[in-house]
Amino acid sequence: MKVILLERVGRTGHIGDEVTVKDGFARNFLLPQGKALRATEANRKRFEGDRQNIEKRNQERREQAAGIAAGLNGATVVMIRQAGETGQLYGSVSSRDVAEALTAAGHIVNRSQVSLPDPIKTVGLHTVALNLHAEVEVTVNVNVARSDDEAARQDKGEDLTVPNFVNEDEDAFVGGTGDFGPSDEE
Repeated sequence: MKVILLERVGRTGHIGDEVTVKDGFARNFLLPQGKALRATEANRKRFEGDRQNIEKRNQERREQAAGIAAGLNGATVVMIRQAGETGQLYGSVSSRDVAEALTAAGHIVNRSQVSLPDPIKTVGLHTVALNLHAEVEVTVNVNVARSDDEAARQDKGEDLTVPNFVNEDEDAFVGGTGDFGPSDEE
């Protein structure tokens, strides 16, 4: 299906481009979201008449997103979750969780703006991309930890996913024969 784009859409094209896309993409996403018009002669004339308003509106949205991005780029949000000894989460951290944490921290972010291809399933520091506008992308750091103390240690650069334990039996080991200290039989 041929459509006229009303805003920049990923790798598809820019404002005013007349592109051919799959029918389902146009019917289910581009047309209902107001991102495109069907490429008919009437719509071409309508677009050319409204082109300046559309470009002005896009410029305002881009500037607004850039203002939000200035305060958000490189921000860190801490997420406390339950996890096993190896750092594997019992649940996961999804794009909804990241958006809610950023909103609680005072930033204006929608769930659809969080670009998280797969849910976070391990403890640690994770970089997450946010698409605030088609032309504005920033990254935030998500610190997933089991406690506030652990989050502070991860912030300092400590890797908590590596097992860090002391083998108490090493002190009792006597020789290479497998004997462990004095026994009751002697």
